[in-house]
Amino acid sequence: MRNIKLTIQYDGTNYSGWQSQKNSLAIQDIVEASLKKLTGQRHRLIGAARTDAGVHAKGQVANFKTESRLPLTNIRDGLNHNLPPDIVIENARHVALDFHSRYDAKSKYYRYSVYTQKPVSPFYKNFVAPVPRKLDLRAIKRESKVLLGRHDFSSFQGSNSKRLNPVRNIYRLELKRSGLFLHFDIEADGFLYTMVRTIIGTLIGVGRGRLKEGSVKKILRERKRSLAGPTAPARGLSLIKVRY
Repeated sequence: MRNIKLTIQYDGTNYSGWQSQKNSLAIQDIVEASLKKLTGQRHRLIGAARTDAGVHAKGQVANFKTESRLPLTNIRDGLNHNLPPDIVIENARHVALDFHSRYDAKSKYYRYSVYTQKPVSPFYKNFVAPVPRKLDLRAIKRESKVLLGRHDFSSFQGSNSKRLNPVRNIYRLELKRSGLFLHFDIEADGFLYTMVRTIIGTLIGVGRGRLKEGSVKKILRERKRSLAGPTAPARGLSLIKVRY
């Protein structure tokens, strides 16, 4: 028996997210179907992050156990041969039998990208959220510092979240400008349902002047989703790396 770790990249535009769901097409379904075609056996992938519909990944991680003796290069290349062009297996590696992609993860690093000009270039439209209005970047940076550290993020989770423990530890939250792009880089020990996108929607509200200084601290303290900003569009979010 072998335990194989896959690093996967995908454009999530046409999928219902990573995790298999009834009556929808998920990335997990596509990769598992490719595995079955390659090995002749059904395998269940364990994904590190449950990216939502429309969210992308540069460094999603999944593992599966198999009795197949195919070399790792054959697994990677065979999977890619069967996969659609918007899903790519970057590499395949052996890991310990007790390795678990989700539970062994130490942190997850996401990037949310904003495009500051309208119309959005067709080269970027699936991967950015358009915010052509001028934002107060200094105010965003000041307010974002409140979110660093270990907190109850109830105010920033989706109303239908099933997570019983809303406490998470954000290690990094940075805003960077690169030409017409604004990149929000956020890394934490884990995230609640739509937590990243709600944080971004709230901070954009700060940048537009809709939320005054001190608002983020109050939102965090009150633990009410209704106080936070709107959930930012999924297309601007990408899972960059899972750290172990």
